[in-house]
Amino acid sequence: MPELPEVETTRRGIAPHLKGQRVTKVIVRQPMLRWPVPHDLAQLLTGQVITDVTRRGKYLLLQTAKGTLILHLGMSGSLRIINPQTAPEKHDHVDIVVGKNKCLRLRDPRRFGAVLWTGDEPVQHELLRKLGPEPLSDEFTAEYLFDRSRKRKQSIKQFIMDSHIVVGVGNIYANEALFLAGIRPGTAAGRLTRNRVEQLAQHIREVLEAAIKQGGTTLRDFTASDGKPGYFQQQLYVYGRGSEACRICNTPIKLMRQGQRATYYCPQCQR
Repeated sequence: MPELPEVETTRRGIAPHLKGQRVTKVIVRQPMLRWPVPHDLAQLLTGQVITDVTRRGKYLLLQTAKGTLILHLGMSGSLRIINPQTAPEKHDHVDIVVGKNKCLRLRDPRRFGAVLWTGDEPVQHELLRKLGPEPLSDEFTAEYLFDRSRKRKQSIKQFIMDSHIVVGVGNIYANEALFLAGIRPGTAAGRLTRNRVEQLAQHIREVLEAAIKQGGTTLRDFTASDGKPGYFQQQLYVYGRGSEACRICNTPIKLMRQGQRATYYCPQCQR
């Protein structure tokens, strides 16, 4: 599943092609994604100028004067900017044509993505209004994270992956942030001291900023590629490295399951 840095990279890739452009056509080939695509989407969106392309958590927001198109890539979705005459393939479900020669095309083989519309403030949409703060925003502080963690018996990894606590800390980056903070993933959130939570908050920011920065320097051409920035080729410390030697202490990296997710950690560096 695309995580926050991948979604942010996608936003940066498509925004220059869409901002200030008028929607001239909307094509919905598959109306049943994770939720039904609005049946009147073409009527709502055609003729509107896209004023901004923003992000909330893993949701992309295409804003117009009339309302906002809410996009989610689900497990396998991707977005491309292509020529509208490009023949659609099997899993190309929605086209948003802007101007005369550009088309935003959603490809979603597993159909877990979403294309929704709201005429109200998008942050008040039922999918967005209960989300926690953005991890790179001023609202996400060590004090906030410490306060929310008190008396929580939930494991710290599952705690920071809870979108009601903080948005966008997916599995890869949760593993990496916990390693950098020296915290075992199974530790109860409420047992961590203020100092350890401060370190964790700092490393959550750092690992996401590093991924976004690398994505910005290795961004694929969204006008020619498959639209998948992929997981950036960072030197990951623990994720996906089960049984391999820790890059710091050479202890074999352990693998366990938490909430059906793979969790990697170093038994020596993380306490």
